[in-house]
Amino acid sequence: MDIDYVIKQYAQGYFLMAEDHGELGWYSSRRRALIPLDDRFRYPKSLQRVLNQERFQIAINRDFRAVCEGCANRETTWITDELKEIYWRLYQAGWAYSFETWQGDELAGGILGIVIRGAFIGESMFYRIPEGSKVAMVKLVEHLRQRKFTLFDAQLQNAHLERFGSYLVTDEVYQELLAKALLNACSFT
Repeated sequence: MDIDYVIKQYAQGYFLMAEDHGELGWYSSRRRALIPLDDRFRYPKSLQRVLNQERFQIAINRDFRAVCEGCANRETTWITDELKEIYWRLYQAGWAYSFETWQGDELAGGILGIVIRGAFIGESMFYRIPEGSKVAMVKLVEHLRQRKFTLFDAQLQNAHLERFGSYLVTDEVYQELLAKALLNACSFT
């Protein structure tokens, strides 16, 4: 799949997922889940203790492939080998990033995403060490705020994301927010 085409599709609000039989397809959603980058972002109080302990170190792209593998390593996954290869090519072209937590030399968790100007499009997250992905989420939001990003697209809502204040918007509102984010030249690193 052509990387320029992939980025154009994401810039129009579509995202890739494998269907049940493994074939990749482009999807959109009538209701898109967003992670707030303002004071609506929240996390459990118990996580503050973990953050205060500074048990995890943060890295960007220290082991991109391992984050892809961690995100795909589930009983049921939509991240096929073909999609992992597309993510790898996006990473090589400077579009895809892994935001990681580490404990020493052990990958604790991470978030895989695509960056287009002022939009961070979260593809997936995982953890190997408890709290690893939650710390990654908090630190990623701080990172995006510092870098003046305006959109953190989580694509689909779930109970885990709701704990961080994720909320749903209509496709019309999402398209407006995406258009504004694409006008905002941000650098992820």
